[in-house]
Amino acid sequence: MEFYSTNPYNGVQVGKYTAQTTEETSKVLNLSGNAFKDWSKKPLSSRTALLKNAAQVLRDHVNDYAQMITQEMGKPISESRAEINKCAWVCDYYAENAAGFLAPEEIKTDATHSYVRHDPIGSVFAIMPWNFPFWQVFRFAAPTLTAGNTGILKHAPNVFGCALKIEEVFKKAGYPKGVFQNLIVHHDQTEMIIAHDAVQAVTLTGSEAAGSAVAQLSGKYIKKSLLELGGNNSFIVWEDADIDRAVKTAVSARMLNCGQSCIAAKRFILLEGIYEEFISKFKATVNDLKVGDIMDHTTQIGPLARKDLADQLQSQVKRSLEQGAELILGGEQDNCFHQPTILGNVRPGMPAFDEETFGPLAAVIKAKSIEEAFELSEKSKFGLGTTVFTKDIKKAMEMAEKVSDGAYFVNELVKSDPRLPFGGTKRSGYGRELAKEGMMEFVNKKTVYVKA
Repeated sequence: MEFYSTNPYNGVQVGKYTAQTTEETSKVLNLSGNAFKDWSKKPLSSRTALLKNAAQVLRDHVNDYAQMITQEMGKPISESRAEINKCAWVCDYYAENAAGFLAPEEIKTDATHSYVRHDPIGSVFAIMPWNFPFWQVFRFAAPTLTAGNTGILKHAPNVFGCALKIEEVFKKAGYPKGVFQNLIVHHDQTEMIIAHDAVQAVTLTGSEAAGSAVAQLSGKYIKKSLLELGGNNSFIVWEDADIDRAVKTAVSARMLNCGQSCIAAKRFILLEGIYEEFISKFKATVNDLKVGDIMDHTTQIGPLARKDLADQLQSQVKRSLEQGAELILGGEQDNCFHQPTILGNVRPGMPAFDEETFGPLAAVIKAKSIEEAFELSEKSKFGLGTTVFTKDIKKAMEMAEKVSDGAYFVNELVKSDPRLPFGGTKRSGYGRELAKEGMMEFVNKKTVYVKA
């Protein structure tokens, strides 16, 4: 089987990759298991030193790696560079904090000495998406490898070039053979990989359907799993909010990465008193976004990563309009490109409200009160994050308990930060990445009890 990477901006083929055979895949898995035996015994200081090397490799080759991202999935080059630099940051973060995170935890009992060790578990299989092709991998790999595990990556087929570059980072950084490996395989090999004795856990960032399938396989073979799935984040604006600041943040929250983000704000729930002002300013700001050559550092909006993704978004727009939504801006599609689009008067039951819209579509919803705004926000099968814009910080903090999502941001867009745990609830998945919690996902919390 052959895989092809195509630049969605100009349709030019940028890569061709041949799928590995079952035998070749088995060799990778066996090597990963064997590499774990030595890697897990290396001093933590050696592993953190290599992680620092990886951060430097990323910075030294930022242009090369950013170009690969942009060519394969269409992200504007300025955003691709920012993504690579964020990967370097997460490497630095775990290099500096791993010793503290992995330190034995003393617990007083009736034993002479009792504590919890944090030991590696084995090979971790990572199934990763195309939308942040470097960042999604590094936020898994930095803590997981540093804890002493080995990693096996199955990336999305349209970014296999990025996958090879990521493998290159670890080689250039000096990681031993087999500690991090990339697989060029179709998803039909997933069960064989998860079933392999070397693999002790699976982490997936992707669609709800993919997460459900992997969770079933993980359960079948009794392997730990972590799922980071879809989102339908709400962005609630109260009547006392700084509207200009809220609009500026809202545009970034929806249009960054051309809207192709699980944690992008997708439902903008506005209190009646500021509805018209917000829409007027939001429309003007979105309309001014620069669309153009994705290799131009001033471009802000590019194409979606594939035509089928643009087709799906266009279908969601049309079906929502048929059900009574108002077209405020955009709405048109040309091949992989979809105009930044704003729909007004969106209500529950419309695709723009109920479904995850993976592209530059903002659904605007009117609420009569703060309480109704939160009720509307909670009408979602997803649970990644919620943003609230207000000057009343005290009341905003009081409302935090009403939010069932994995994150609640006040006067800021929902974003991932190496210092904070990241993950969702409901159909958005389970488990946490980043911060200490992300490192603890794939360790054996081993109780040690000593009685002299």
